[in-house]
Amino acid sequence: MGDSIQKDIKIRDLIEQHPASTQVFAAYGIGCIGCALAQFETLEQGLNAHGINADDFMKDLNQAVANG
Repeated sequence: MGDSIQKDIKIRDLIEQHPASTQVFAAYGIGCIGCALAQFETLEQGLNAHGINADDFMKDLNQAVANG
């Protein structure tokens, strides 16, 4: 899985490049999609701010994006 999404991607870039990622944000109850910080914050920063386990989220995120 060499092309998997990494934690250092900006949230806004992630959503624009991989629309399926919004399903994972919703499943975790995170409203990053409409947050003004999404254009500046990395995915890891956003997950930490919400107390979300980054490893679990990344596993689910990469699976959702791979499945389209």
